[in-house]
Amino acid sequence: MESIERNKLFWGSCLALLVTALSFGIRAGIMNKLGTDFHLCNKELGVITAAAFWGFPLAIIFGGFIVDTIGMKKLLVMAFVLHIAGILMTVFAGGYWTLFISTLLIGIANGTVEAACNPLVASLYPTNKTTKLNHFHLWFPGGIMLGTLMVLLFNSIAISWQVQVAMMLIPTLIYGYLFSTLKFPVTERVSSGYSTGDMYKAVVSPLFIFMFICMFGTAVTELFTGQWIDVLLKNVTDNPILILTLTTGVMVIGRGFAEPVVHKFSPQGVLLISAIVATLGLYLLSTLTGNAIFLAAFVFGVGVCYFWPTMIGFVAENIPQSGALGLNLIGGAGMFAVSIYSIFMGKHYDDLIVNHLPADAVAATYLSAPLDSPMGAAVQQAKSMAGPEVLRLTLVIPVILVVLFTLLLIYMRSRKKANVPPVLQAT
Repeated sequence: MESIERNKLFWGSCLALLVTALSFGIRAGIMNKLGTDFHLCNKELGVITAAAFWGFPLAIIFGGFIVDTIGMKKLLVMAFVLHIAGILMTVFAGGYWTLFISTLLIGIANGTVEAACNPLVASLYPTNKTTKLNHFHLWFPGGIMLGTLMVLLFNSIAISWQVQVAMMLIPTLIYGYLFSTLKFPVTERVSSGYSTGDMYKAVVSPLFIFMFICMFGTAVTELFTGQWIDVLLKNVTDNPILILTLTTGVMVIGRGFAEPVVHKFSPQGVLLISAIVATLGLYLLSTLTGNAIFLAAFVFGVGVCYFWPTMIGFVAENIPQSGALGLNLIGGAGMFAVSIYSIFMGKHYDDLIVNHLPADAVAATYLSAPLDSPMGAAVQQAKSMAGPEVLRLTLVIPVILVVLFTLLLIYMRSRKKANVPPVLQAT
């Protein structure tokens, strides 16, 4: 470890995650513009959005299988190339298919970043994994917040969405240069001496499968809501993108102060508290209007703040034999769930809008009407009713998580009383 420049590797990882986050924040801010410029319906926007979430799990799971063999550095070089290609293709997109392919490439790049950087951070800080993973992952909401603020600023001075997307090239080039010059450690599983057989046993153990399923819910609660907030609440508040900005700002601060929180409540305790608060926050988002909705955004941000890094940190600490594969399967599960949910909810949102139109309305005529016409006003009213309905349906997910994480807390306490070691004995 003497020749490993730990701080530079950590900050390079943070920059790579920043690019991942900017892709989410900027895309969330320009979703309506893409729909208008390329004449896309919400279902098509849902498929484009889902492409990022398809590429991510494919890359992170594939990376989990090969990272121990080829090393983390080669994966990050791949991520750099894919980020450059995806960003440039988005900037020069000509329609639905180029947007779909470019978003898929960026999603693969994002997944490759996490496939390498999650085990890299765990390897760099083996005695403080959950805290440092929270510090690393604060750059995700931080990047989303920066991306949404960039969208607001650039829109106010009439700078095109293409320029906004192109801004991601700057941190991409920096992290690409940094990683090309640094030496990398081996993954923690390799350095700890766990065999490949141990790894495969660990990822089919009951505790791992339980966390894998829970990741579906934590990821959908956090990422689906964030990515679709501008669309779902556009007609509920004048500044829907500021909701995402506030939510992610809260998450940055929370993850920055993760160490005392995690140490006081334990990872499983943090997950239970997070699920309870996220349930309340999502309920408030689906019911409040006007400026009161920013209170809902604050509560929701507190709730989802620790979900992603603490899920990964829990696995790293309690199922260490699973290694990089375990961390990446957890991340892949989350993004896969969001991809499926985005497609389903994109279509459901379109259906809800139609259902809220007047009984005798011809949907195609109403949806194509000018905004300042009576039919256009009816569509806007329908959207203001449909968006919160989608959030209320999503509310079921964190409610289920409250139950699951209560069971997890009870189980982990029983293990502690029985003096079961933290290393999982997979069967």
